[in-house]
Amino acid sequence: MTKVFRMDIVFKSRKLEKLFLEEKALVRKWGPEQAEKIKLRLTQLIAAENLETLRTLPQMRAHELSGNRAGEISLDIKHPYRLLVKPDYENPPRKDDGGLDWRKITKIKILGVVDTHG
Repeated sequence: MTKVFRMDIVFKSRKLEKLFLEEKALVRKWGPEQAEKIKLRLTQLIAAENLETLRTLPQMRAHELSGNRAGEISLDIKHPYRLLVKPDYENPPRKDDGGLDWRKITKIKILGVVDTHG
């Protein structure tokens, strides 16, 4: 029997959820190429056992952000855009060094697609 993993995903707002779940709106906002990448990332998030699973995908370039975006996680879309997510816990699981324990994060909130370098 194959176990199907599903990340528990919520969105920052209903407007963002509608944008992500309606292909026409996604294409209108980001164009066809970016929309395909965003849909791929969403599919990968849904299928992941936990955030650590995503770290193993080289094209994902998943990493924690710092500064005013501390606690958020950046997932590569297409340069310069990133999909931003954060653990959806009151107190996210952490390692002894204070960093997020990606293996224990199975609930996330999608914050949006942004240029974190601009």
